[in-house]
Formats: sequence, C-alpha cells, structure tokens
Amino acid sequence: MSTTVNEERQSLASTRGLAAALDWACASHARAAALLLAFALLAFLPGFFQIPPVDRDEARFAQATKQMLETGEYVDIRFQDEVRYKKPVGIYWLQAAAVKTGEALGVPEARTTIWLYRLPSLVGAIGAVLVTYWAALAFVSRRAALLAALMMASSILLGVEARLAKTDAALLLTAVTAMGAMARIYLPTRRVPGTKIGWRMPALLWTAIAAGVLLKGPLILMFVALTALALSIADRSARWILALRPFTGFLWMILLVLPWFVAIVLKSGDSFFMKALGEDMLSKVASGQEAHGAPPGYYFALFWVTFWPGSVLAGLAAPMVWKARREPGAQFLLAWLVPSWLVFEAVMTKLPHYVLPLYPAIAILIAGILEPGGLAKIRWMIRGTVGWFVFPGVIAIGVVAIFIVFGRDLGLIAWPFAAAAAILGLFAWWLYEVDGAQRSLLRAAMASVFIAITVYAVTFPSLPILFPSALIASEVKAAGCKEPHVASTFAYQEPSLVFLLGTATRFTDGAGAAEFLRAGSCHFALIDPRSERSFVQRANAVGLRYALSQRIEGYNISIGKPVVLTVFRSAEP
Repeated sequence: MSTTVNEERQSLASTRGLAAALDWACASHARAAALLLAFALLAFLPGFFQIPPVDRDEARFAQATKQMLETGEYVDIRFQDEVRYKKPVGIYWLQAAAVKTGEALGVPEARTTIWLYRLPSLVGAIGAVLVTYWAALAFVSRRAALLAALMMASSILLGVEARLAKTDAALLLTAVTAMGAMARIYLPTRRVPGTKIGWRMPALLWTAIAAGVLLKGPLILMFVALTALALSIADRSARWILALRPFTGFLWMILLVLPWFVAIVLKSGDSFFMKALGEDMLSKVASGQEAHGAPPGYYFALFWVTFWPGSVLAGLAAPMVWKARREPGAQFLLAWLVPSWLVFEAVMTKLPHYVLPLYPAIAILIAGILEPGGLAKIRWMIRGTVGWFVFPGVIAIGVVAIFIVFGRDLGLIAWPFAAAAAILGLFAWWLYEVDGAQRSLLRAAMASVFIAITVYAVTFPSLPILFPSALIASEVKAAGCKEPHVASTFAYQEPSLVFLLGTATRFTDGAGAAEFLRAGSCHFALIDPRSERSFVQRANAVGLRYALSQRIEGYNISIGKPVVLTVFRSAEP
C-alpha cells in the first residue's frame, strides 16, 4: 500500500502522472475520493492562511461572527451596533464553531485570525467537489464523474469562494447534495416507471434544503422548484414529484429551520424578514443593489473566466448536449441549469458567485460528452482551446503589471509559478488534437493550481499595500497597548478595520477624531489628508497633546482607489 501511495505522489508531479492517477482512481470510490481530496487541497490551500481579511463581504461576515463570540448572543446578528439581517444564521454558527475549535487548540489571537473563519468555506468547497463526484455518478461513468469533480475543483470561481469567509462555498455543498438526491429520485422513476423510492434520498434532499435555507434563505428552494417544474413540463407529468415526499419533506425542513426563525422573530419582531426579504432579496430583483447592476448576458460572458479551465470545453460539448437533450440525464441537468440561469440573468443585481450552484450541472454535462470522446470536431470551435493558454498568459502578464504598479518591482518571485501555469496551458492547447481532450483538461487543471499559487500564495502576500487594514493593525499593535481604541475618518471605514482592531472601532470626521483622542493614551486616530486640517484645528482648540505615529499608504481594492492615512496617537500627559 505504501508503495502505491508513493507512486501516486510521484505521478502527480506531471500531467502524464496525473492521467495515471486518474486511471488509478477509477478503480474504486475510495481512490476517487482520495484523488479529489488531494487535488482540492492543492487548489484551495495556496494563500488560504496568508491573505488578510478581504473587504467587504468577508470582513462583515467574520466581524458579525466575532461579535457573537464576544457577546455570547448566537441568535441575533449584528455588525457593530447595526443589525445584519441579510442572511440567516447558518454561516455564523459554522464560523463560530471553527473559531471556538481554534481557541481550544491554542491558536494565538484566534478571534482575529481570519483563516479560522474561512474553514467552513474550505470544507464546503472540498465537500462540494466530492459531492459533485457523487452526484455525477447518477448520470455518467466513474471516470466522467471524476472529470466533472476535477473541473469544479480547478474552476476559478470556486477557488475564490474557498478562500473567503462567506456563505457561497457552503451553499454550493448543500445545493449539489440536494440536486444529487433529487436526480437519484427522478432518474429511476423516469427510466423505469413505477420504481419504488424509499425514504433515504428524500430525507437527504430535504435536509440539504434545510441547511441551504439556514445558510442563505430560500435560494436553494428556487433551484429545486424550477428544476422540478421544468422536468414536469418536459415530461408532461408531475406525478414523479410525489416520490420527493413533498409534504412530509417540507414539514421536516420546517422542523429543522423553525427554531432559529422563531428565536429571531422573538428577538427582532418582523425586522428580520423585512430586511432579509424586502431590503435584500426583493431589492436585488428590481435594482442593482450596491452598484452591482448589470445587463442580461453578464453571467454568460463571465462564465468563460469563472469556470476556466472547464469552460474551454463547454462550446465543444454544446452540440452533443443539444442532441442528447431528450435523454433523462441530460434533461435533468438542463432543467437544473437553464431556468435558474435565466432568472439570474433577468435579476438586476448581479455578482459572479450567484450562479456557482449551477456549475456542477455544466461540469457533468461536459464530462458526459467528454468521456466517450463525443466533443465537436468543428475546426473553428477546436481553435477555441487556445483559451487554455490565453488565460494563464494574461494572468502572468497581469501579475507582473501588479507588482510594477503596487510593489515597484518586477515580482520575480512569482515568475516561476506563472511560467509553469502558462507552459501547462500552452501544452493543453497545442497538444489537444494529439493527446485528446481528457489529458488536455488535466494539464489545464494543473495550470489552475499554479495560477492559484501565483496569485494567492505569492502575489497577494507580497503586496501588503493591497490590504491597508492589516498595515494599520500592525502599526497600532506595535505601540504595545493591551486594548487599543481606534477611530478613523469616514474616508476609510472598511469592515476589515473593525475586525482587526475591535468592535469598538469608530468612524468620524477630523474634529470628532480629535475629541476621540482625548479619552486616553491608548487611543489612535486615522486621519485622511482632507480631514487633517479640521483635526489639527480641533486638537489645538481643546489643548490636545498628540503624536504622529506613522503614515500609511495603501490601495483600497473595494473601491479601486489609493488610500493615505496618518496614524495619530494621544500623547502622554
């Protein structure tokens, strides 16, 4: 056994070895899971521990969880003094459990260690990869299921979400579980009418739906309901829905989610539902919330990047998918994909991660065509495989440009990894017609791993200027105060600053910052250039003694603008 493991470790060092590992993994489900777990860790861990809190969503989620830990209030959700009722409580409980575990294991400063809050996302992403394999087995062979799961593990969008402490990777796990269970109910009844379905798959379906509701509200119900509706229309019959145990299943789901919803209503009245459903969900349908509006077609255009490298094969697989659209498996996958995709394109507010729960359906469709070699042979479509080389090439050039602009150097440390990604992408494209689509996809998947190393493990940690809050926190903590108190002018009020420097962090104007410094020697004020005049005037008027600590220059990636802040500290009397 140890010899086999050593051989597999060596095989992962090259694309030929990865192909051999794929052959090895096809021998059993345990081997398949081991390969997928190893690859997912390779894809998701680079940068996971090094990247500071990212504004704004990640920092808001993490700070709200941190306040739960500070107050012991695990029902109400707050960011500082404001209620945060946009999402249910599920992700906060998962993050709190991760941080509590970190504290029990002795992780230093666990409550401001962002990677602990990211653990539910990492587990969710890895789980989603493994469950994609399980779900795919209802449609395709073991080898094709492995390819589908590898497409998910190497996709750019899931790689991003695995590294962010928010809901979407965990939601993906629940969505794929629900759809995989639903497929195992629909397909047998469709292929052999009258097939009896037990309680196991319906129970899994409704439990996954309940988990999804606790994570992100009723969104997961939309995937299930639209899929069921589309299939019923296509089959001209909805009798199969009875096999889902809709009545008892819905009651089971309600039983699982109701305790917290009752608790939050008792705590907030109707405020939670007004904010979650009215101000958050419905407002996204009617308008581009928080400047995230985009026209229809946005997700289609973005798909070619966010699902790379699997997206390169999407066009080649499309003709055969269209031909197979009446087959039960393809029909289910298209019902999972198309209606919800159209809804997302129609909704005004658009963010790249919204369509992530639909990507497993695309991966399985592609893998089902890829495994028997049924991809289109059309010359102009085959030329599209150049995307395997173009994307890492653009990343390589972009990384150099980012180092020049923000680091004032060429970023030589990133070059070997970027070059490896570009070379693997080049071989994936150049040898596509020689070695076939499967081996090319494996080369591109390894290129995705090197892209992750280049961007997340090398570039971001090497450019602290991109994370001003971390620079400010380091400067403040270097002063040696046990409990520093910080106020910042309104020019810089990012959630990451609150997470790193404490819930009591305040935002004010220049004059207010001067008043804040009067409260004690361990008080710090972050003053932007426009507020310095009013700060100095007020400080002089009240006789405040203060000292200039440090001038911080960074780049606020949330708004795409540079930020300059001067750190002032009240002087000892």
